[in-house]
Amino acid sequence: MARLNISERRLPQDGRINFKTPNTTLDIRVSTIPTIYAESMSLRLLNQKKEAFTMDRLGMNAEEQALITHVLDYPHGIILVTGPTGSGKSTSLNAFLRKINSPDLRIVTIEDPIEYEVAGVNQMQVRPEIGLTFASALRHVLRQDPDVIMVGEIRDLDTAEIAIRASLTGHLVFSTIHTNDAAGAYTRLVDMGVEPFLVASAIELVIAQRLVRRLCPACARPQLVSRTKLRDTLAILGLDPAESGAVTELMAPVGCDRCRSSGYRGRIGIFEILRPNDELHDLILKRESARVLTKCARDHGMLTLQHSGWEKVKAGHTTMEELLRVITVTEK
Repeated sequence: MARLNISERRLPQDGRINFKTPNTTLDIRVSTIPTIYAESMSLRLLNQKKEAFTMDRLGMNAEEQALITHVLDYPHGIILVTGPTGSGKSTSLNAFLRKINSPDLRIVTIEDPIEYEVAGVNQMQVRPEIGLTFASALRHVLRQDPDVIMVGEIRDLDTAEIAIRASLTGHLVFSTIHTNDAAGAYTRLVDMGVEPFLVASAIELVIAQRLVRRLCPACARPQLVSRTKLRDTLAILGLDPAESGAVTELMAPVGCDRCRSSGYRGRIGIFEILRPNDELHDLILKRESARVLTKCARDHGMLTLQHSGWEKVKAGHTTMEELLRVITVTEK
């Protein structure tokens, strides 16, 4: 069904299945790898008929939306979304595209694969087997005189340099990169071989994100919390234990038929938004570490993933256990 070679069991393979029913259309991405006894298979499901996410539905608060919307109005620059595989980066970029999409803008995307179709946007899928990579596609897209370009992922120096030069020559560029936090995007690009002054000049915004399971609204109930345990958990997350403040109860999962007795239904994003300033610009030119860049950004008011997650916990969207599961101690 995924059009894989069923006789080949020694090599990893990728494929996809379009599964249709009267009410839904599922895009199932299939990945297989050979293991010691048999093949391991992974399936990723994407509901193509599901309503596309807006910035509200992603889980962003009003301040985060206002900051991102302000940068989306820029005529040029790079907006990067970072995080591990499956953390919703492509969904966020798609929401940003929908926010600015209009007949006045020529928007071109280069994706692998095309997950959401956006009306009025020119979407291209990479085909590495015939030489259509992110870098080669990006070179040709620049000849199309686009206003906005979305590059699915910056994987190598070639793609990074072309994307940065495109942003410096009057294009707004969206892309993703695999790093643990927002500041890591700068050091990763410098690590790839991009000159620090180009990185500092081009990037206008970096958004690190994770997905946490959302509490089922039908069965979640408030539960008294131990002040000592809460303070210890906040300390593990690198937050000030005093932030527990007057918190005496938090929402907890229960389980019902609607959430299949798991206590959770759906997912919500937590975000770390880094807007570079003059001081950060100077640190990037000095090739400082991600830890130094993060400290500088926090000193100027950036809220970390841990802070964002704690706000979601206090608002009753998720639990401390879920936050600890997604954000490891090493990400302090």
